Amino acid sequence: MTIKWKGWALATGVLAISAVAHAVPPTPAMLSNACAGCHGTNGGSAGLTMPSLAGQSKEAIETAMKKFKTGERPGSIMGRIAKGYDEGQVTAIAEFFSKQKLHVTKQALDKAKIARGAKLQDGNCGRCHIEDGREGKDDTPAMASQWLPYMQMQMADYLSGARKMPEKMKEKVDPMSKEDIEALLHF
Repeated sequence: MTIKWKGWALATGVLAISAVAHAVPPTPAMLSNACAGCHGTNGGSAGLTMPSLAGQSKEAIETAMKKFKTGERPGSIMGRIAKGYDEGQVTAIAEFFSKQKLHVTKQALDKAKIARGAKLQDGNCGRCHIEDGREGKDDTPAMASQWLPYMQMQMADYLSGARKMPEKMKEKVDPMSKEDIEALLHF
């Protein structure tokens, strides 16, 4: 009978420890692991159509997630994923990625377009996409070193109306030629 009792006590103890282990909330790093499949390890995207999250501001990531969650920002997968996180989890994920080092992509870009884009960026985009696009003001995302195909897709969505362009951005983009916009995207 003592052996049965010891076995019962052991089983109960294991279940109790297991319940406590499951009660511990996931860390921000653990939550961000779900993002790695598309946005890369620690937010450094390896996919041409996926943005890097590393180094983005906490506010920019939170704003994007909220917009995906409500449907204000279109997304084939992100709308469904964003709905799976509560506000605290979104904040934790955003803070995690904001602390990661900017992911520098290696891509073939047109040097002439980069030079032209640099001239256009300062006078048109530099008030929100600061430090040559390496940082974003408030909830504005950083643009530096994002994949060109991703940037082109996002701009196409803005220009077609599939994604609502912020008013300040619209004022600057509307008078630009297609060539100017492409130069900015290369920059």
